[in-house]
Amino acid sequence: MSSNALHVPVMLQRCLDMLAPALAQPGAVVVDCTLGLGGHSEALLRDFPEARLIALDRDPSALRLAGERLAPYGDRATLVHAVYDELPEVLDRLGVPRVQGILFDLGVSSMQLDEAGRGFAYAQDAPLDMRMDQTTGVSAAEVLNTYPPGDLVRILRTYGEEKFAKKIVDAVVRERVKEPFTNSARLVELIREALPQAAKRTGGNPAKRTFQALRIEVNGELAVLERAIPAAVRALAVGGRIAVLSYHSLEDRLVKQVLAAGASHTAPPGLPVIPEQYQPRLKLLTRGAELPTEEEIAENRRAAPARFRGAERIREEVAP
Repeated sequence: MSSNALHVPVMLQRCLDMLAPALAQPGAVVVDCTLGLGGHSEALLRDFPEARLIALDRDPSALRLAGERLAPYGDRATLVHAVYDELPEVLDRLGVPRVQGILFDLGVSSMQLDEAGRGFAYAQDAPLDMRMDQTTGVSAAEVLNTYPPGDLVRILRTYGEEKFAKKIVDAVVRERVKEPFTNSARLVELIREALPQAAKRTGGNPAKRTFQALRIEVNGELAVLERAIPAAVRALAVGGRIAVLSYHSLEDRLVKQVLAAGASHTAPPGLPVIPEQYQPRLKLLTRGAELPTEEEIAENRRAAPARFRGAERIREEVAP
């Protein structure tokens, strides 16, 4: 199956519009920190013919498929096997001190959801893997089978915002003694049995929050994001823009905090005039988080939870 058939980029036109003023100049460099199947990257290369693209992804399969999709653009596209918190090292290696645009499309990609063998989707039975890069790290099955109960409860509560974390973990611990977890269907069934009836009647599939929590733990997503967004802001040239799509409240909260901090002055209270070194480095370009339109959600149901934020770099760091 081609990458084009697998992937509908979320809020594509909004992303392009956000980055456009920064990418109009010849020689502009834009970084797609989450290449996936290359839908956003392809549109960036197509709409900004003078721009150069650097695209990162931790998933070798995504890099291969996106590479085929972007091949017509030749050396305008540089694809790198890296996690997005490695952005400073990647840019240093490529000899690129500053960039004009940065895009993050966070969360799990369409390809990872659609390939049953990856174990991301709770709607189909598959091995409980959930690693975005299957060449490294601990699988979701290993997390379920080996983590102490207290750690599992913390993960489900913190990363899945699961109110019934203790009930689910108690059931997991009982069952893993009998037989280790290997596949998603058994976990989904266990969650259904562990939750009270009222909790199963609202909010979609009751396994959704647990699967989200396991995926975030397996891939270290929030810890990576905590490093990546500030690093991306530092990599922007003055006039450069950052656009971020997030898909759950934990991601969006973190993005909001970093961008809001960059758009605030850091002067001690009470100064009559704020010196240059304390002035904001960013200008927010979205009022709160923007949502996809009803039309887009109708066309692409995976856009429904998306939250979009953008900002522009308005001044360099100035040493005190």
